[in-house]
Amino acid sequence: MKNLYLETARPQVAAPALSENITADVAIVGGGYTGVSAALHLAEQGISVALVEAGEIGHGCSGRNGGQVNPGLKVLPDTVKAHWGTERGERMNRMASDATSYVFDLIEKYGIDCAPSRTGTIRAAIDAAGVRQVRALADQCSRDGLPVRYVDAAEMANMTGTTVYKAGAFDARGGHVNPLAYTRGLALAAQQAKARLYANSRATALSKSGPSWIVTTEKGKITASDLIVCTNGYTGDLWPGMRQALIPVYTYIAATDPLPEHIRRTIMPCGSALYEAAWDVVYYRVDDAGRLLMGGRGPQRDARTDADYRHLVDYAFKLWPQLKGTTFPWSWHGQVAITQDHFPHLVAPEKNVHLMFGYNGRGIAVSTMAGHMLAERIASGGTADVDLSVRDRLTPVPFHDFWRTGAEITMSWNRLKDWVRGR
Repeated sequence: MKNLYLETARPQVAAPALSENITADVAIVGGGYTGVSAALHLAEQGISVALVEAGEIGHGCSGRNGGQVNPGLKVLPDTVKAHWGTERGERMNRMASDATSYVFDLIEKYGIDCAPSRTGTIRAAIDAAGVRQVRALADQCSRDGLPVRYVDAAEMANMTGTTVYKAGAFDARGGHVNPLAYTRGLALAAQQAKARLYANSRATALSKSGPSWIVTTEKGKITASDLIVCTNGYTGDLWPGMRQALIPVYTYIAATDPLPEHIRRTIMPCGSALYEAAWDVVYYRVDDAGRLLMGGRGPQRDARTDADYRHLVDYAFKLWPQLKGTTFPWSWHGQVAITQDHFPHLVAPEKNVHLMFGYNGRGIAVSTMAGHMLAERIASGGTADVDLSVRDRLTPVPFHDFWRTGAEITMSWNRLKDWVRGR
C-alpha cells in the first residue's frame, strides 16, 4: 500500500521541527489546506505567523484526498439558504462556487506545480433518486446564475465511457490537481511571504498566559496573540470538545499505473473529475499521466491489506470492463471531517481563537477559501464579516463515542440500498 502522491508531488517543503520557544502574532495548529492558506494570506499582510504540523506538511487528508476541486457545498443551494437565510445562504453558495476559481488563480499566481486540470466536475446519478438530485442541483444553480447544466444519460456515456449513469450535473469551473503538490505549493508561497512552518511538531497542549496563547510541542513553544486550530479529520483533544464536533470518516483510494493509450482514451474521455450522487460516494479521475484514481468509503479504520481496497477495483471493472486484468499498485487512505449539518464550521469560542473544520468532501476549494477568510477576520481584529457564518460554540455530534459503529452500520445499509437501486 503506497500513496501515489508521495511519489509524484514535485514541490518539496523544507520545514524543520520546532526546537525552541518563539513568538508570533498568530499561531496555527495544522499544516493542511486551511492552515497553509491562512499562513500565506496572513504573512502577505505583514502579520507574523508560526504554524506547527504533527507530520510533514500535507500529511493529513490534504495529501491523501481524491484531488477533486469541487465547486459548491455538500448540500444543495436551496438547502443552504433554507438553513442560513437568503442573504447569508446566497453568500455561502457564491463563496463555495467561486472557491474553485480562487484555487486555480492561486496555482497560476504562485506557479504551483500540481498538475492542474480545469476540466470540470460531474455529479453523477446511478438511480432515480440521483437523477432528482442532479436535476435539482442544475436547476437551482442555473436559477442563481451559476454555470451548472443537466446532462442526460446519452451524454453521460460519451463523457465517461460507461453506460452506468442515468444523468449528471456538469460544472465547467471545477477540475482536479495533485492535492499534496498543491498543499506544498501553498506552503512554499507562505514561506516566501515569511511565514514560519514547522513539520513533525505535534502540538501537545494549549494554554493561556495573560492575553497570549501558548502552543506547546515536544521541543518548543509558540506564544501568540491569535490562535487557529485547523486539524480537521485528524483532530484530537487539544481544544476541549472539538473532536466531538466532527466525525473523521475514512476515505480510500486505489490507483493504476499509466494506462495504455487504447484504454486510456475510453475512460473519462471528457477529462473531468466525477463523484456519484449516492450515499456511499464513489469518486474518480484520470490524472495527467493517465492513471485512474478510484476513491470511496471503506472500512472505518486504518487499512490492513489490499483487500480493503478491493471494492474500488471491482467497481472500476464494472464501469469499464476493458480494464479487466489491470493492476492497481497504489492504495492509500485518509480521514475527512464530516459535520452533523454537512456545513463547514468556523467557531470562535473565545476572543482571538478560531477553530475551522468540516468540509464534508469539499476540502480543496472551500478550505483554501476558509484560510483566506480566517486571515481576513484576524487582520481586522475579528470584525470582518466573512461569508461563512461564525459560531460562538462547538456543537457535539450526538452519540459521538459510537461514531465508528454507527458509520459501519449506516454505510453497509446504504451500500445495500445503492446495490439494489443499480450500483
